Amino acid sequence: MAHSNTIDQIAERVDHLLLRHEELQKTNVLLAQQVQTLSNERDQLKSRLAAARARVDALIERLPTTAPTSPEVSS
Repeated sequence: MAHSNTIDQIAERVDHLLLRHEELQKTNVLLAQQVQTLSNERDQLKSRLAAARARVDALIERLPTTAPTSPEVSS
């Protein structure tokens, strides 16, 4: 009888481990999807940042190169 009880405990433990394994696999799939979504979002943000930098650089190029003269101080 003790032998049967031990086998039942092992079988129960194996069932529990199989369920846990399945849960972890599902969680892993969800996390992989989140990583993909966040990677796509990051790539879009990097692209937008590069475009904004290009616009700022273009605006800087249009600025006059000579510094305005400061008014002379009268004595």
